Amino acid sequence: MSMENAAIDSSIETTPASRRRIGAIDVLRGIALIAMAIYHFSWDLEYFGYLEAGTVASGGWKLFARLIAGSFLFLAGFSLVLGNYPEIRIRGFLIRLGKIVAAALVITVATWFAFPNSFIFFGILHAIAAASVIGLLFLRVPVLLTLAVAAAVFAAPFYLRSPIFDVPALWWVGLSETLPRSNDYVPLLPWLAPFLAGLALARLCLSTGLTDRMASIDTGGKPARILSFGGRHSLSIYLIHQPLLFSLVYLFALIFPAPQPDPTVEFRTNCTANCARTESASLCAAFCGCTLDKFLEQDLFTALNAGQIDIATDPRIATITEQCTMDARATE
Repeated sequence: MSMENAAIDSSIETTPASRRRIGAIDVLRGIALIAMAIYHFSWDLEYFGYLEAGTVASGGWKLFARLIAGSFLFLAGFSLVLGNYPEIRIRGFLIRLGKIVAAALVITVATWFAFPNSFIFFGILHAIAAASVIGLLFLRVPVLLTLAVAAAVFAAPFYLRSPIFDVPALWWVGLSETLPRSNDYVPLLPWLAPFLAGLALARLCLSTGLTDRMASIDTGGKPARILSFGGRHSLSIYLIHQPLLFSLVYLFALIFPAPQPDPTVEFRTNCTANCARTESASLCAAFCGCTLDKFLEQDLFTALNAGQIDIATDPRIATITEQCTMDARATE
C-alpha cells in the first residue's frame, strides 16, 4: 500500500493582480498526511510480524486506506483549480508535474528493488500526475458535466471490467478482471473520480466567493501551523516518511523480534486476503481451506512455504488450485 500528495502548492487568485495561499487547504492536506503515516506505520508493523497478516488489507483498515487516497486526489483536484483557473500557468504547472512524475519514478524504482513481487508501478503519485494532465481538460467544462464524468468514472470498474485489460501495459487503467499485486495500486478508474470531484467543488467555491472566506480562516494556532507546514511540503514528507518509519520498525525488530506465527495460519490469512480482492469472503474461505488441506495431505506445504516450489510452473499446484476453485464455487 498504501499514499501522498496533492503535491501542488495551493494558491488562489483573489484579484487579477494577486494570489494568496489558502491555509485551510494546507491544514487539510496535513491531516491527510498524518492519516497516511498512521496507515503506513501499521503496514510496517504487519510486515515485520507485529500485526496479524492481512490486517491492513481488510475491514476498516482497507476503508481507511481508500479514504486517505481519495482525500489526496480530491485535494489535488481542488488545488489544480486554485493554481490554474481562470488561466493555466503553464510553467508552474509543468514544474509541479515534473516533480510529481520524478517522485513517482523514484517510488517505482525503489520498490522494484525492495519488493520486486509487489512493487508500485501505478500508485497515488502516478495517479495524481495522470489526473492532473486530464484535469486541465475540465478546467472550463461546466461543473455539472464534470460531476457527471466523475460519477461515470467511479462506476466504470463495476460494469466495464474485461480480460482485455489484464495485460500489464493496461493495468493502470483499472478495468482488469484480475487485480495486479502492488503495495500501492491506484488506477485511473475509479480514482480519477475524487480528483474531478475536488476540481468541480473548487470551481463552485470560486464562483460563489467561498474561497475568499476559506482564505480568511485563522490558521495561526500552533497545531494548525504544524499541519499547514506539512501540507505545504507534502511531497517531500511523502517521500521521506515511509523509509524512516520502515527503518525504525526494522531496527526495533532486530532487538525485539515479533513471535513467529503458525505458518498454516499465516498461509490461510494471506490467501484469504489476496482472494478477497476479487471474490466473496465465503468463496475465499472455502478455497483457501481446501488448498491448505491438500498441500498438507500431499506433503507440499513445507516446501511451498520455504519457496522451494515454483507455484507458477509446478503442475501439482495448478491441479490443486483448479480443483479447489471448482469445489469452492460449487459450495457458494
